Amino acid sequence: MKRLRLLTLLCIVGIFLLPGCGTSTTNNTAKAQIGTWKTAQTIQPYLYDQYVEGTEIDVLPFTNPGDMKAALVAGDLNMCGTTLATAITAASRGEPVVVVSSLCQKCSALVVRKDSDITTPADLKGKKIAYVPGTMHHILLLETLNKARLDPQKDVELKRIDFFDMEQALAQGDIDAFCSGEPYPSLAVTKGYGRILSYPYYDESIGAINAGMMTTREQIEKNPELIQQLVTAQARATEYFNQHPDEWLAMAEKFGTQREVLDVSANNIELTWDMNQKYIQQATVLAQRMKELGVINEVPNMEKLFDMRFVEQARKEL
Repeated sequence: MKRLRLLTLLCIVGIFLLPGCGTSTTNNTAKAQIGTWKTAQTIQPYLYDQYVEGTEIDVLPFTNPGDMKAALVAGDLNMCGTTLATAITAASRGEPVVVVSSLCQKCSALVVRKDSDITTPADLKGKKIAYVPGTMHHILLLETLNKARLDPQKDVELKRIDFFDMEQALAQGDIDAFCSGEPYPSLAVTKGYGRILSYPYYDESIGAINAGMMTTREQIEKNPELIQQLVTAQARATEYFNQHPDEWLAMAEKFGTQREVLDVSANNIELTWDMNQKYIQQATVLAQRMKELGVINEVPNMEKLFDMRFVEQARKEL
């Protein structure tokens, strides 16, 4: 967060001197900054430079979706990855965010200690469960507990732990379970101390939607051509990785996750880019469920949150 505040301050006082703030021009070359995570399921932006001409692509890795959204809204990013839960929460607060493409589906898992007696979600009663607030995994965890008739405030102990610390906490016995995205579930399984309790995806009303690429209304108004280039690059990168899974996992391995773990987690990852009306309908049901769970106070205008024109044009360009 200190880096984020410093970057925002520099952008305010010296935007013409610092090329890293939003879209800029260096030596007559435009530059765009994209935020994402260093995971196999959010890898596509690292291939954008292969498909965008005349613009230098600078990909900035984040570990927290909230920090990434804050950087986008502050103007430090042109586009970034987002969990749909983060996008919906931001829109419900009146923040000017817009989802312009999908990014990935599935990717979540609820993990317990391998030697535990937990065999169903109902067995989580009285257990310590790690989570990150406001993420899709948080929503999936709350929904799982709700279906098991467990009160998240009374029947379990929810512990806020960063994703990259969860599997170690499980190994040490500090927690009994965690709900997280890949590769951490597969890492716990591969190392031998974790067991998948469930893949907590919704029914057909919501499906396995997870994350997308997000920008702001200001970026769309000022840089529609750039946003189109980036969405088309998202589509082409996704299609390439889906057609070349070995290259996808080889690149993901460079982020620091061992290939044997990636081979396991790949079964729980779906790279995506396209969106349609069914996608928006599923996201709308998700938003309604988030309100019922008390995560948001109001369901935002979902038609306003999603801008379909860029994926529609990308379909024509592929």
